[in-house]
Amino acid sequence: MTSLTTIHAPLGRAKARTTSFASARAIIALMLREMSTRYGRSPGGYIWAVVEPVGALIVMSFVFSMLIRSPSLGSSFLLFYTTGYLPFLLYSLTLSTVMNALTFSRPLLMYPAVSWIDAVLARFILNTLTSVAIASLVLFGILEFTDTTAVLEIRYMISAMALAALLGLGHGTLNCAISGLFPVYAQIWTIASRPLLIGSGVFFLYEDLPPTIQSILDWTPWIHFTALFRQGVYPTYGPDFISVPLVLIWGLGPLALGLLILRRNSQRILMR
Repeated sequence: MTSLTTIHAPLGRAKARTTSFASARAIIALMLREMSTRYGRSPGGYIWAVVEPVGALIVMSFVFSMLIRSPSLGSSFLLFYTTGYLPFLLYSLTLSTVMNALTFSRPLLMYPAVSWIDAVLARFILNTLTSVAIASLVLFGILEFTDTTAVLEIRYMISAMALAALLGLGHGTLNCAISGLFPVYAQIWTIASRPLLIGSGVFFLYEDLPPTIQSILDWTPWIHFTALFRQGVYPTYGPDFISVPLVLIWGLGPLALGLLILRRNSQRILMR
């Protein structure tokens, strides 16, 4: 019995390494495919990934500078909206790409070497890396080419982006499962999620709101990671309402439920 256990243990480890290597290759292949599909065939390629958020920020800054005398923090409308928009952009893009992971990679998922979890992880990793690169370039450009100055606390910014990515992964995975089983849910989510940009605090500070609205937003995760990101850019801003455990619950709970549903229904979803 001992000799058989001794033989099977190395075989089991070798099989696990082989499976992990095959999964890593599948994830990399899916990432390369998406890079060529999403940006490689359009004029300008990845330039548009930076131009789109920059354009949105410039429009927001111009419009609100006409309506409001000064932003809630600092003197630059562009920097204020950037610090709220970049983490929310990471969340929303992660959610949408993960949500459509099985639909986007459906042809490749028919091969035994590619699994549904590979598709989810590939879109999550690629989108997170792209969004972080975009955020770094946009923030660097604002600080370098405008008269805006800031003292950056990188630890807060990294924590905020990590929470935004986790939240996007959790909500995207659950939405991927639900929309796969009930396609009409995708349209319902698109409509229902539009107010999130406002509720996330991109356009305002939590502290500027009435206590009644604050008590509602306390239980939502989006306002927490945008405030945390701003804390890393504005040294005088110290939000005391941020709850990292709350954001983790909002992210890990839907992620676990979504993975469970996909594990049991992935073939059914792919056959629809």
